[in-house]
Amino acid sequence: MSHVSSSVRRIAATVLAAGAVVGAAALPAAAQDGHHQRPRVEISRVQADSPGRDDHSNRSLNNEWVEITNTTRDGINLRGWTLRDDDGNRYRFDNVRIAARATIRIHTGNGRDTRTDLFQDRREYVWGNRADTATLRDDRGRTVDTESWGRRHH
Repeated sequence: MSHVSSSVRRIAATVLAAGAVVGAAALPAAAQDGHHQRPRVEISRVQADSPGRDDHSNRSLNNEWVEITNTTRDGINLRGWTLRDDDGNRYRFDNVRIAARATIRIHTGNGRDTRTDLFQDRREYVWGNRADTATLRDDRGRTVDTESWGRRHH
């Protein structure tokens, strides 16, 4: 029995040591490329193409939206943050607090803001159905997250 357990211990120690070496080698690469940490606030979903006909009705405009999720355990005030598309259309957040681990949806059309839904009060579509990029910036203008879809022609 002691022969089996010492062999198992040796194998386990070898596996653990190999895992530590691989983990240590991977750590600097992850730290260098900047993808080692999830953003605190992220663009979690985009519905750029409103279902049905694009008839410019308020209902159709409000079925075009971007969801933003707070991934932290603390509420965050988005005052001064912006959400922008490739064409320079910009929505600026007022005194909006996003709760811990909560999601808010920013609709294109008109409506009454709540803690889960905000409205840009626009009469034209913002997000390109085929291709666009949503960019979320903090109150200092730093890019927090981006979400792109389709092929961009720049």
